[in-house]
Amino acid sequence: MRRKAGLVLLAAAVFFAALSPLLRWYAFPRLAKVPPHQYQTMVLEAENATLLDYSTLRARQVPRVTIVQTLKGNVAASEGIERTVDGDVVVWDGLTYVVGPDGEMVSRIPERYIFDAHTQEPVHADGEMVDGDPVRRRGIEFKWPFLTEKRDYEYFDAQARVTAPIHYKGTRDFRGLEVYYFEQTIPWTQVPYPKTLPVKGMTPEALTETGTTRWYTTVRKFWVEPLTGAPVYGEEIHQEELRGGALLGDRDKVTAFAGHVKMREDYIRHTVDLVKSHRTLVLLLTSYLPWGFLALAVLLLALSLYLEARARRRTRPTPESAAEPARLSA
Repeated sequence: MRRKAGLVLLAAAVFFAALSPLLRWYAFPRLAKVPPHQYQTMVLEAENATLLDYSTLRARQVPRVTIVQTLKGNVAASEGIERTVDGDVVVWDGLTYVVGPDGEMVSRIPERYIFDAHTQEPVHADGEMVDGDPVRRRGIEFKWPFLTEKRDYEYFDAQARVTAPIHYKGTRDFRGLEVYYFEQTIPWTQVPYPKTLPVKGMTPEALTETGTTRWYTTVRKFWVEPLTGAPVYGEEIHQEELRGGALLGDRDKVTAFAGHVKMREDYIRHTVDLVKSHRTLVLLLTSYLPWGFLALAVLLLALSLYLEARARRRTRPTPESAAEPARLSA
């Protein structure tokens, strides 16, 4: 009976030993993915910022500029794209809405970001755009891959419509989480006017005809939780200028916006709590269960060998029985 139990335990040990690497290297890459229906909102603020008054074309100091960024999963669009490509696809319809201190709109830029649910690599399909202009992204945007590495990545800048390296700058502690800090600098680059402008009747085509151009630079900073690839905090040192042309008269340039943009405190707390819960799920698949199954396999193997050893001792003949002569019948 012990021998049968030992064989059962040995089979279970082999099963869990095989399951451990399969869970980590086969199941996790297929199970870990961004859900297609995800919806999130982020509010950022720039205090004591410089903002252009389009009615006077003069820059002025304002107490606060608020940026509301929403990302909404478009399930119908992702299912349509999945019929034409191989793999799980996520479509995020994003909107960056900038509001001045008086509550009036400064700019409104929609965006559609299409990417692989597992790797976060862009997927090129109809509808990929920024502010109505078709784009072909290269590199990540908004989210890093699961199990982010300590290296530079390619990051897409929606304002300039360009991809540039975002550099790994070290590991830091952020509110109890170990995070990777990344930084990207976009040098002064000429960028298009937003399609929606704050002055009624003003169009980007009319501004372009004046010969006045719009320029932009930023230093982008992210603190990324590496297991989930989710940024828990972000900042931008953001500057925009209008340069030359008839619109500015005798001026060479005027500041359209300048400010140090930071996530609002309540959204920082919410993001950290959300990432901590998702981090536990990733750890379950990459660490807790694989190592737990491996430890269980070792324990079951040891117990199987113990039962086998006991079974052999019980069936082995004793010295007394081996030395006793055989009795002959009369």
